[in-house]
Amino acid sequence: MPSFTPPEPYIMIMTGAGLLIALVAWLPLALKRLPLSLPIVCIGLGAGLFLLPQVSLRPLPMLHPHITERFAEFVVIVALMGAGLKIDRVFGLRRWAVTWRLLAVTMPLGILLITVLARFTLDLSWAVALLLAASLAPTDPVLASDVQVGPPKTGDEDEVRFGLTSEAGLNDGAAFPFVHLAVLLAVALPTGKPWLGEWLSYRVLWEIGGGVLGGWVVGRIFGWLTFRVPAETKLAKTGDGLIALSATFVSYGLTEMVHVYGFLSVFVTALTFRHAHRDHDFQNDMHAITEQIERIAMMVLLILFGGALVSGLLASVGWIEVAIAATILLVIRPLTGGLGLLGYPADAQEKMTLAFFGIRGVGSIYYLAFGINHMPVPEAERLWGIVGLVVLFSILLHGLTVTPIMRSLDRRRGVDPEAGHLPSDR
Repeated sequence: MPSFTPPEPYIMIMTGAGLLIALVAWLPLALKRLPLSLPIVCIGLGAGLFLLPQVSLRPLPMLHPHITERFAEFVVIVALMGAGLKIDRVFGLRRWAVTWRLLAVTMPLGILLITVLARFTLDLSWAVALLLAASLAPTDPVLASDVQVGPPKTGDEDEVRFGLTSEAGLNDGAAFPFVHLAVLLAVALPTGKPWLGEWLSYRVLWEIGGGVLGGWVVGRIFGWLTFRVPAETKLAKTGDGLIALSATFVSYGLTEMVHVYGFLSVFVTALTFRHAHRDHDFQNDMHAITEQIERIAMMVLLILFGGALVSGLLASVGWIEVAIAATILLVIRPLTGGLGLLGYPADAQEKMTLAFFGIRGVGSIYYLAFGINHMPVPEAERLWGIVGLVVLFSILLHGLTVTPIMRSLDRRRGVDPEAGHLPSDR
């Protein structure tokens, strides 16, 4: 009888990848009626996997800062393309009023309050406190699928879902100037070097304007190639939704080459691409492939995050950090969200839901990794513990409450949650 030999790592990885893909397809259906979210399950799987004695890898972001930055970056840009493609509402100043309120009032106020909180409770420098705040203020386009609009043309676009989707799509780019401000201050404050002019002209005006313009140009080109060229050669004829992934990489790559905000560019590309032919069935093909890739990448990242939690990510966390994380999610976000929505024509429950679901996740991981890789942060391990704690709290808090809250909103609108959503009249 042949003796048992442990399987090769390659075979184990292949088997694990197959199981992961099966979970990607099955878990959303299994969790549909449960007060659980896919991210919660992924973190649990990761924690269990990395507690096995056979697994020696410690997936701590402070040990692999550059890999963490790049992997989180990839997950975010794919999520931004998916978010932009599924928004049915035509872009406009009045139609997107809820988005502008959350971007112009809620996020800057959140950054200000978190900066002050971190500076005086954690005794961080102003630059490091601002980096932490800029990492934790924007909502996440990756982990918020349960509160976002549905696939293209399904009508799953009430005011709450639209507001949270559009906010997550745009504020990942809008937060970048504040991350760069933290990097500038880390150099300028100790030396007295001027920083305001460079920040306003280059980091704000040029990089935001260039990101929007670059995203629009790439979206127009891909929209024309996909839907407008002669019928025999248009890309929509391929039926291959991977075109959306191509647009994602081209948009991000070209705009980053000229040093403008790629996150913003990708979301604008997606909106422009969608506008090229809003009712074409190929929009569903493109959204489907981006959603599948995003979900696989998200699950891998969250399994690693679960492994990081049991490998010591929260080792530096004490009661002060726990109180700060709770304050950010339960006080600062609802307060700033409520202030941003003052006077907005929506009922109280809709406003409360928009203010409450400030989900933190992969974007926060990316921004902190970017900042730590570009400025001196002596408290890096402590910052990773705080961000990890906020992300964990957010996944648990929002994941456990999303199903009952969104079902309650649907019933108030006269929509049967089991039967789907009615087309939006906005």
